[in-house]
Amino acid sequence: MEQPLLNAHNKQEYPPMHTAEHILNRAMDNAFGCGRAVSAHVERKKSKLDFVLPEAPSEEALRHVEEEVNSVIRQGLPVTAEYATQAEVAKKFDLGRLPENATDRVRIVRVGNYDACLCIGAHVTCTSEIGVFHITSHDYKDGILRIRFKLEKEKEV
Repeated sequence: MEQPLLNAHNKQEYPPMHTAEHILNRAMDNAFGCGRAVSAHVERKKSKLDFVLPEAPSEEALRHVEEEVNSVIRQGLPVTAEYATQAEVAKKFDLGRLPENATDRVRIVRVGNYDACLCIGAHVTCTSEIGVFHITSHDYKDGILRIRFKLEKEKEV
């Protein structure tokens, strides 16, 4: 099947880190009901996401989030894409983050049955390609939790 024409993307992501971002977004929403990050800076060596939360989470809660992300990665879930029109996905996805000039056709990226979101970025084909996820630091100020994270390659046994 021919892929539909989508908006041009303004940067080239590192697929493992970008896919880990998707998983972290779902893990945070699962843990805190906070929705997806309101701000993201995703790079090869380290990345950060900002989430709106009414209070700072405990260290234990963030350890559980980290454990959930790594559990999803270890499951080796397929990362797939499908296409639909904005009208077809309007009730399931937030279209407010699409650029003003977005094409009518959008791409839905799925991480197994764990997560689905609209995205035009680069991803791995299987979560086992990501490596090990680590929250390196976090801080909470004025209702925003900033999580900094990195990946390391899985060690050979």
